[in-house]
Amino acid sequence: MATSTPFSSQHSPNLLQLPLHSPQFRLILAGISLSRSKCDLSRKLLLFQQQRSWDPLRPVAAKEVGIRCFPEPAEESDRAGEVILDKIVDDVAGNSVTVEEAIGQDFSNGSQRIPASGDSLSLGIREPVYEVVEVRSNAMVSTRKINRRHLLKSSGLRPRDIRSVDPSLWLTNSMPSLLVREYAILLNLGSLRAIAMQERVLIFNYNRKGGKAFIDTLLPRLNPKNMNGGPSMPFVLEVVEAALHSRIQRLEKLLMGLEPRVQGLLEVLPNRLTADVLEELRISKQQLVELGSKAGALKQMLLDILEDTHEIRQICIMGRNCTLAKNDEMECPVPLEKETADEEEEEIEMLLENYLQRCESCHGQSERLLDSAREMEDSIAVNLSSRRLEVSRVELLLQVGALCVGVGALIAGIFGMNLRSYLEEQVFAFWITTGGIFFGAVVGFFLMYLYLRKKKIL
Repeated sequence: MATSTPFSSQHSPNLLQLPLHSPQFRLILAGISLSRSKCDLSRKLLLFQQQRSWDPLRPVAAKEVGIRCFPEPAEESDRAGEVILDKIVDDVAGNSVTVEEAIGQDFSNGSQRIPASGDSLSLGIREPVYEVVEVRSNAMVSTRKINRRHLLKSSGLRPRDIRSVDPSLWLTNSMPSLLVREYAILLNLGSLRAIAMQERVLIFNYNRKGGKAFIDTLLPRLNPKNMNGGPSMPFVLEVVEAALHSRIQRLEKLLMGLEPRVQGLLEVLPNRLTADVLEELRISKQQLVELGSKAGALKQMLLDILEDTHEIRQICIMGRNCTLAKNDEMECPVPLEKETADEEEEEIEMLLENYLQRCESCHGQSERLLDSAREMEDSIAVNLSSRRLEVSRVELLLQVGALCVGVGALIAGIFGMNLRSYLEEQVFAFWITTGGIFFGAVVGFFLMYLYLRKKKIL
């Protein structure tokens, strides 16, 4: 006897005749809801693509994109289907609405709960925020916090440019640098990290010695009372000069503190070799090495800038309606701006030459003091070697004397044995033996001494 399934074409009941909580009703609603959601989603995507393709105000280049869809786990999809079916059944039973209206309302509300794709693609990387001191061209000082993205937009820099002034990378970016970009200049001079723009400068690590010295040097230059009636330089040049001045002044102060101390050690050390004096010499030498390396790196940076005319002229055209040609010639539509830019180029070269001479003087003096300290160390090493040689000579003489005395002790030990030699019966045997031992020891010592002197051992 053939049996027919409940969903056969001959005996399938009407949808509205099924009980609301029957399994057949739930299965039918699941199929309807899945097909309806797919159709609505495809219709919305098609309309969105047509709007973007026919929008005359937003031309978008066509690009082929491949989309991969990953199936949901079975448990999650079943759980979601049960929730939707229960909601549809409740709407149909309680609100007297049709099945199609309940399904449409549920999927229209559910489409709003789909999370945005940007949230799912977020990498979770926290954007760094810098706390800086902002000094404007009118000498107004303020402390503010600025994130990396806003800093790049306001200064016209690229992300790789920020690495030279990033305070979190101060261990890896210890070499001094002065990077010239189209709208900003990046300064990395030891503990001073700053970004100079046309009307303001942002100072990182403003609580360190370099930042404090730079602010103390820059603010008096921006005060109109200190101009003495002379023409003022552009704000960017004031910032660069203040940074170089504060850096070289710190190096000179360090040199002025080390020079008298090293000179005093050089006068004392040849005649006074103590542990405290030698330790002070070691510390002074270490500080001279550090000072020489800092001054040498700064000198090399200034030399590189002076040899690169492109960067100097790029500083001159900053804030002006001028451009640089392929041969690094400045092109300005206004002749007056061209003359002003040429004058600023000469002024920048003279400024850099001045600080280069000061840096070379500081570097040369530190190298001379370091050479004197190294020579003193060499003389101390020679002096200590001569002393060790004297001690070795004394030790050798003592060893020769001990050898001669040991031979005499051997003879005394031989006579001390409890054996008869018939010498103990003689009255003068003791004195003769004792005198012979002393005489033999002295003669042997002098013979060994003459031999060592002949061989130039002593």
